[in-house]
Amino acid sequence: MINTARGSLIDSDALAAECASGRLFAILDVTDPEPLPIDSPLRHQASVMITPHIAGSLGTEIGRLTDHAMDELARWTAREPLQSEITAEALALGLSA
Repeated sequence: MINTARGSLIDSDALAAECASGRLFAILDVTDPEPLPIDSPLRHQASVMITPHIAGSLGTEIGRLTDHAMDELARWTAREPLQSEITAEALALGLSA
């Protein structure tokens, strides 16, 4: 499941349950609320990837962002380390990878 529309279109509790069961994998560009609370089960499941909301991007960055996201997705599905993973430590410092 890939959601790039509105976070409120998704029943987050039902999605979290389906992802936890292994039936679905989710890539979320938007969530409701945005950002998700720290204790949201969607933040802590290996079958869920949350991307930065990029709907307002214009120009060539869309292609570059798409290439980067697809490369990260390939690494994620192969269970390889991500190049741009945002860790709890980086968030605490206000940094990103």
